Amino acid sequence: MTEQPEPGESQPRKRVLFLFSDTGGGHRSATEAMIEALDLEFPGRFDTTMVDFFRKYYPSPLRFAPEIYPPISRVPQAWRFTFRASDGRNRSRAVTQISYPYVRRGAQRLVRENPTDLIVSVHPLVNTHLMRAMRKSPRPYITVVTDLVSTHALWFDRRADLVVVATDEAREKAIEYGIAEGNLRVIGLPVAERFNHPLDDRMAWRERMGWRTDLPVILLVGGGDGMGPLKRVAKAINEAALAATLVVICGRNADLRADLERVDWTMPAHIYGFTSEMPQFMAASDMLVTKAGPGTISEAFISGLPLVLYSRLPGQEDGNISYVEKLRAGVWAPRPREVVDALRGWVDDPVARERAAEASRRAAKPDAARRIARLIADQVGVDS
Repeated sequence: MTEQPEPGESQPRKRVLFLFSDTGGGHRSATEAMIEALDLEFPGRFDTTMVDFFRKYYPSPLRFAPEIYPPISRVPQAWRFTFRASDGRNRSRAVTQISYPYVRRGAQRLVRENPTDLIVSVHPLVNTHLMRAMRKSPRPYITVVTDLVSTHALWFDRRADLVVVATDEAREKAIEYGIAEGNLRVIGLPVAERFNHPLDDRMAWRERMGWRTDLPVILLVGGGDGMGPLKRVAKAINEAALAATLVVICGRNADLRADLERVDWTMPAHIYGFTSEMPQFMAASDMLVTKAGPGTISEAFISGLPLVLYSRLPGQEDGNISYVEKLRAGVWAPRPREVVDALRGWVDDPVARERAAEASRRAAKPDAARRIARLIADQVGVDS
């Protein structure tokens, strides 16, 4: 039972440790969204810490996972093999049993150096290791699954106090892998609060950015690192000379941005690098072309954008495609000409575009981060 403060005495701040890694942008952004939500829902009641467990505590070469991730993710065959070879209850158990002796000291040091009231994990590769390391000093543990549909078995350890998933499809996978229904919550993917505040005047924002206000806007995004065949897709859209404005976000990929800035554009085009204004870019656009990453899809739903998905991580993101298509919020277009065909349909038929936009809005779960914050508070006895 949580000890109650005496009258007039302030309640002590609760400590929450978030475990993530910069292996893809989704883990960090989901963590930051939950921390933001805790501050909004319970101001001054929590002390939060983010730890990239690979980089800070795991031995080489695992400590270089954030650097290794981008080149591996660009090789679909390697990613597919790794995902499938380690998925499944027995295979995932074998992976953790073989790897634990190698990471044991780092995992135990992580627990020892981070006294906390609650641990929240947003990464599948730390859960079983940490719970083994905590056997002598257990503490509440919540797993927040940051994949939408195709959830790997390594996400699910039955010792977690709660497992939060984004979709009913992920819930079924969790049950299949032994998570009790009472320990499961279907909430959605945590997304930054700023996506919930659309622009007051979309056209004024377009004017400020120098975009045409009389044409629909196609937003083309490849993730924070500008990954995927983004350049080929951009050039195919340009060759189609659609009656639209094209806005391309290249992320941190400076070479890609330089290449696209040299293109002889047949349509209004604006090329950007990494931006912290993605909510505004989405709110001011009419359709989104992107890879099938769970974070970007969730942000697009909140922004009410129809989606053209042009690439995915095999295995891990396969389910995201079928999920978007089932909702009628977007289409799968793995070839540049298929991207162009999908966009042409929406550019030429605003009614069809609005139907897809409405389906996207219906799929949105804008309060997911705040709902997870309330779950965290409930686990450590913090009242609203």
